[in-house]
Amino acid sequence: MANAPLAIRPVTTKTDRRDFIELAYRLNRGDPHWVPPLRSEVAGAIDPKKNGWFSHAEAQLFLAERDGRPVGRIAAHIDRLALEMPAEQGFGPGTGFFGLFEAEDATVARALFNAAETWLRNKGMTRVVGPISLSIWEEPGLLVQGHDHSPTVMMGHHKRVYRDYIAEAGFEPVKRLLTYELDITKEFPPLVQRIIAMGEKNERIRIRKVDKSRFAEEAAIILGILNDAWSDNWGFVPLTGPEIDDVGKKLKPIVFEDLIRIAELDGEPVAFMITLPDLNEAIGPLGGNLFPLGWAKLLWWLHRGKARTMRVPLMGVVKRLQGSRMASQLAFMMIEYIRRVAVTDFESVRGEIGWVLEDNQGMIAIADTIESKVNRVYHIYAKPL
Repeated sequence: MANAPLAIRPVTTKTDRRDFIELAYRLNRGDPHWVPPLRSEVAGAIDPKKNGWFSHAEAQLFLAERDGRPVGRIAAHIDRLALEMPAEQGFGPGTGFFGLFEAEDATVARALFNAAETWLRNKGMTRVVGPISLSIWEEPGLLVQGHDHSPTVMMGHHKRVYRDYIAEAGFEPVKRLLTYELDITKEFPPLVQRIIAMGEKNERIRIRKVDKSRFAEEAAIILGILNDAWSDNWGFVPLTGPEIDDVGKKLKPIVFEDLIRIAELDGEPVAFMITLPDLNEAIGPLGGNLFPLGWAKLLWWLHRGKARTMRVPLMGVVKRLQGSRMASQLAFMMIEYIRRVAVTDFESVRGEIGWVLEDNQGMIAIADTIESKVNRVYHIYAKPL
């Protein structure tokens, strides 16, 4: 009952963690576009022993209860690497975060925000940013546009009313994140095709597939490019080795060599593009459970190697080439080579690119040139403590 006493308490026990996880399934059950994540994945994400992000961060989870019944949840967290970043890039000294937010009503939401803010304040934080769950590299932002379709793998989906709850708590939007979609069965415009053809004649350029037999070495190359390419971006926090290892273990089954490309210039790796089949197509019907039949269904989907949608979660070009014609040419070449494979080998018809920062003019120009359209918008909010 909404008028029953409300209690907010820290998550401390195995039962608490189970209740924290299960709440999202109950509150979102009626939304046909919410994709139930695998419970094992959620459990791993909040476990310091299983998530490499905790090697440089700490978090406190909170549960809201009425009459002993969970009605809300939130995570308050501090990333030591984010504290070291320049304040003009969005985070920096004194910045804490909230994430993994779910609430049954506005009263619950307000109490949860108070608990998270108090914890952060007691840790010396002077500002709170969110929702970010838990890392900026995982599921940042609150969905504010695009509720009429399901998210792709590793993207969030939230109740519309959460936008009101966050505003009522005194938060202001500080950044928009965009995702773009396009029909990949269509060839790109003639201009793009000419740019690609010119690149193919340039002996300095090589676009190659990754080699899964050298997974660790290839991951290190991509990590190096990524941390250089994104280092000046808003919200940047260096991606660490333990996190890459975690992502590798999680995504290795859906990493296909044809779908991840590294661009070399004069023999030096200078750009990359990662594309993933939309695993949500497979896990959506499982209801968050791998057992008793979910595991078999997921294995069948992976073995089949077909996916209606492909998502490009990450791409980057080394900083020294950014803004140059070469950077755009390499990007178009990687996108086109992966598009061809996605259509012919995976029978894909749709692509999604993102997230993309609203002020990333280079990436937005590429998205516009290949005639993709914004299909989802996420907001990140902040407030002083």
